[in-house]
Amino acid sequence: MSRHIPQKTSLNLESHQVIVRPLLTEKGMHRATRCNAYAFEVSRLATKLDVRRAVEELFEVKVLKVHTQNRKGKPRRTKMRFGYTKDWKKAIVTLDAEHRIDFF
Repeated sequence: MSRHIPQKTSLNLESHQVIVRPLLTEKGMHRATRCNAYAFEVSRLATKLDVRRAVEELFEVKVLKVHTQNRKGKPRRTKMRFGYTKDWKKAIVTLDAEHRIDFF
């Protein structure tokens, strides 16, 4: 079984290109209040270092850890046609205890 290894790119993404949107879910809000961790949809080309730099620059906070997940698209159906939503990348960013991000 072969494993797909992503190739390194020489792209330099700007901070506003790295973070696509924050993920505001019940689980995410619970994680934010309990663990001071926030979830974002990020560019599929972004690395953990890119995500750390972007969050620190855009929200002016100190990042402790970054966890990333590559999410597969879900199957969807419209009338007689089948398709899939796009694959996307999720980043869970843990902040220092004295920093917070307010989305509301």
